[in-house]
Amino acid sequence: MELNPDELGAAERYKLLTGVVTPRPIAFVSTRSPDGRDNLAPFSFFNAVCSTPMSLVFSVGTPADGRDKDTLVNARPPAEGGLGCFVVNVAVEAYARQMAACAEELPYGESELALAGFTAAPSRRVAAPRVRQSPVSFECETTHVVALGEGPGSGRLVIGRVVHVWIRDDLVDERLRVDQAKLATIGRIGGERYCRTREVFSLPRGVASLALDPPFPEDVGAALARGA
Repeated sequence: MELNPDELGAAERYKLLTGVVTPRPIAFVSTRSPDGRDNLAPFSFFNAVCSTPMSLVFSVGTPADGRDKDTLVNARPPAEGGLGCFVVNVAVEAYARQMAACAEELPYGESELALAGFTAAPSRRVAAPRVRQSPVSFECETTHVVALGEGPGSGRLVIGRVVHVWIRDDLVDERLRVDQAKLATIGRIGGERYCRTREVFSLPRGVASLALDPPFPEDVGAALARGA
């Protein structure tokens, strides 16, 4: 099968993208409006950009009514009416249901934190709050908002420079290596489907990976459980 994206409807393009580009990490983004109202929403068009400067990016889609979502309004630079900052909290198994609940469409100014039972905690370097229950939070200053398309289905890439990091002490060792089993992040598939990140395997970089026997490595978690 071959497909021309220009011949597909917006819903079909979205379904194809989200069904194939998997698993997608989830940015659980907290923001604050200029008049002090807090917002919290999950975004699965999200990733790390670079380490120098330490930067993250997420995309805010434009809904059918064409309006700007609260997160975008709040995170925009001050010259564009926002506070110019946001916090990326991680999406983890412990509060997966509450995270999904924060996708509820609420009137502007109503807080998803209160809806889902989260606690807003003060950030160190930015005005936007972090989620106290989150094991990791990245405080970010907005550096760019890039428009991709116009109208429903278009997106706005929000790029932020990380200026402060909160991470639970037991999640990292002295070399800042993260314990993925303790972190227990979740990823987005398509529709209402999500995935856990419990099955982890190792691959050497480069051509050495082609010489593995068996060709697909054993799940590291299973090997550890056996004491291997």
